[in-house]
Amino acid sequence: MTPLHCPAMSTVPPFDPDLALQRGRQALQIEAAGIQAMVPRLGESFVRAVQVVLACQGRVAVMGMGKSGHVGRKIAATLASTGTPALFVHPAEASHGDLGMVTAKDVVLALSNSGESDELNAVLPVLKRLGVTIIAMTGRAESSLARHASLVLDSFVAEEACPLNLAPTASTTAQIALGDALAVALLDARGFKPEDFARSHPGGALGRKLLTHVRDLMRSGADLPRVAPDTPFTDMMREMSAKALGVAIVVDASDRVQGIFTDGDLRRLVEKGQDLRSLTAATVASKNPRTVSAEALAVDAADLMEEARITVVLVVATDGTLQGAITINDLMRAKVI
Repeated sequence: MTPLHCPAMSTVPPFDPDLALQRGRQALQIEAAGIQAMVPRLGESFVRAVQVVLACQGRVAVMGMGKSGHVGRKIAATLASTGTPALFVHPAEASHGDLGMVTAKDVVLALSNSGESDELNAVLPVLKRLGVTIIAMTGRAESSLARHASLVLDSFVAEEACPLNLAPTASTTAQIALGDALAVALLDARGFKPEDFARSHPGGALGRKLLTHVRDLMRSGADLPRVAPDTPFTDMMREMSAKALGVAIVVDASDRVQGIFTDGDLRRLVEKGQDLRSLTAATVASKNPRTVSAEALAVDAADLMEEARITVVLVVATDGTLQGAITINDLMRAKVI
């Protein structure tokens, strides 16, 4: 049997670490220069694009082939996570039914560096007949895509980072940067806030930090080690041990916080050699303990603990009434920290 052979390949030159470093730095410089060159070119067309998307009653349908398609997916995801409903529609699949995903209420953001992608240009006339506003992102203002579009975002770069000036590198970086610029401008124009961002990322760490409130994690009711100011020291210690919170909370008859006694306070009393049996809760409690509102974010309670180097924060109402307590372990279990 005749053995199979792989196609002949050119000889790989010896690895040159200095040349590799040079190429890497050169690629970064070229891509940075490409983005920087777009800054003064960003003008009225960009502003109009932001206005068109803000006024859109549907979604932004992002389209692109090849590397522009990969960039388009990223732009669609960024828009969707920052308050602008968006989806990616593959141009080739659009010609075989997926164009039904686009409605007259939508805006199409079409990406093509050359502006001559056959698959993309094939669906543009249909989109225009549908009455869809087309925003082109292209490196050639005289291209077919640009001529079909209502607005053109200029993503031209003088050269690719590829040493052959062939592989889409600087051009795709420019597209990503321009897409980010559009998303950021829209985010700001919508008054998008961190909590809005968190709502679209509920499963992530940011979502937990921005959506979890103290009220969601705090201990309350019978779980709190409450004692009156005149409670004997030994009885206060029994309450601390029973509730296993590491503190005793001193409250008056109206349940307003008067002070707090911690495990650390106990160690310091023992070190001083005091007669603990003669003490009461009021005489050993620290006045003006650190407190937080039940409506505060749990991450704010974490910041307070870190700043004060404590492990428990009391939760109180505006009138000083005890509502609960939250510990560093509660925050860790909820993965807020």
